Amino acid sequence: MTGDHQTLALFLFSAFVAVTLGITTWVSRHRQGSAEEFYAGGRLFSPMENGFAIAGDYMSAASFLGISGLIALYGYDGMLYSVGFLVAWLVVLFLVAELVRNCGRFTLADVVAARMRERPVRIAAGTSSVTVSVLYLVAQMVGAGSLVALLLGGTTEAARTWTVIGVGALMVIYVSLGGMRATTWIQIVKAVLLIGGTVALTTLVLVRFHGDFDRLLRTAAERSGHGEAFLAPGLAYGGDWTSRFDFISLGLALVLGTAGLPHILSRFYTVPTARAARRSVVWAIGLIGGFYLMTIVLGFGAAALVGPDAVRASNAAGNTAVPLLALDLGGGAGSTGGTVLFAVVAAVAFATILAVVAGITLASSASVAHDLYASLRRRDAAPRSEVAVARVAAVATGAVAIALGLLARDLNVAFLVGLAFAVAASANLPVLLYSLFWRGFTTRGAVWAVYGGLVPAVVLVLLSPVVSGSPQSLFPGADFQFFPLQNPGLISIPLGFVAGWLGTVTSPEAPDEAKHAETEVRSLTGAGAV
Repeated sequence: MTGDHQTLALFLFSAFVAVTLGITTWVSRHRQGSAEEFYAGGRLFSPMENGFAIAGDYMSAASFLGISGLIALYGYDGMLYSVGFLVAWLVVLFLVAELVRNCGRFTLADVVAARMRERPVRIAAGTSSVTVSVLYLVAQMVGAGSLVALLLGGTTEAARTWTVIGVGALMVIYVSLGGMRATTWIQIVKAVLLIGGTVALTTLVLVRFHGDFDRLLRTAAERSGHGEAFLAPGLAYGGDWTSRFDFISLGLALVLGTAGLPHILSRFYTVPTARAARRSVVWAIGLIGGFYLMTIVLGFGAAALVGPDAVRASNAAGNTAVPLLALDLGGGAGSTGGTVLFAVVAAVAFATILAVVAGITLASSASVAHDLYASLRRRDAAPRSEVAVARVAAVATGAVAIALGLLARDLNVAFLVGLAFAVAASANLPVLLYSLFWRGFTTRGAVWAVYGGLVPAVVLVLLSPVVSGSPQSLFPGADFQFFPLQNPGLISIPLGFVAGWLGTVTSPEAPDEAKHAETEVRSLTGAGAV
């Protein structure tokens, strides 16, 4: 990559950082002392603003760079990622958004604790939420380090190290000073940038093919070396039954995991009513749906114009497909147009990471302060301000993410995003649905549902080919692989639901019918909602 690319990309990225720090400084002048202000931005955001923020929170660098790369390499099978991420929002819209907004205040644990014994439920749900958040966060941090090598040419270890530290420091500043209000506006700015950049690239691809999408697909298939198989199922997941089950497992995790992601659930508390929460999701579905449709055009465009061989030669995982496509669309390496488009893609990718890590860090610090600290502190201890604890937790979360990001910087950690979705679907979704819809659900069932999904998901990944047993593993020299699938969702998600049912039917505690009735009325009507 040329010096012009690096200079312009760094300038655009620095401009974004300056704008977001300005937003954070401006917001920090407003009162952030109350928990409602810090966690939920005072519940003052409109459905449209929150919809843009949800879209900004959800569309990560993995979506922007990863999905397009997978489509460029595997065609139809890569496109199914876009479908899975989008279909997940129907689950959120119909089963979760309004009910969670009515039943909770700031976190997932609020919904479950409304009709259970608070202490064990908050500890379990808080632990699960922090685990999911850290897994998601480490993937983003490592992605930030990798983008230096992929986009800015900073291949030295020092450059990658300082990038991870810099992103971690920025996310701590955003969250600890600005809380939810600053985080939301950063996500809105990022969503506008990302969608604007994606629209521009998609338009240029379609113009190159004179609006003939069929010609684009045929050219991509010819350039791929696979012919018509590139446009049919099976190129990536059609080899044997193990790969087919792996795809089913990944699909389950993607479709069901979104409804259990802590940083997505926390966004429903930033609007004043449940109706506004539902309208927020409708806005988000429109924005996210449009974005994923465009990633399909970008992926096939990269296959047709750049070629899978060139993409694979640059990065085996396909993460450089969009930057290489931008270079080609702008006129090629060395051209002014190519330099500008490349720099825009680089800046948008970094902006994406910063906005996503801010949302995840805030959700994690909320779980630590509102759930774990409140449940574990000694009764005779002087109570600290919950917001002060959350700020300390944001710093601690940032430090852990930086440390893990530096440790994992040379490893293939793409599986962490899928694992975060699998853990969310295995541990958070069962307890959430049971709490909202099962009259006989008990405290033991809630605790067992969380740990019954969380522990198997983590253990199965540790014993999977992702960690050991193959040249592509995290530890290629070791072999303690006992589980054949790369994603544990097919096993761990049903285990979470079964554990919740088993804990409930074996519980000596009688379900509280009155509390369930109260929760049901509140969830459906909003009566008594905060």
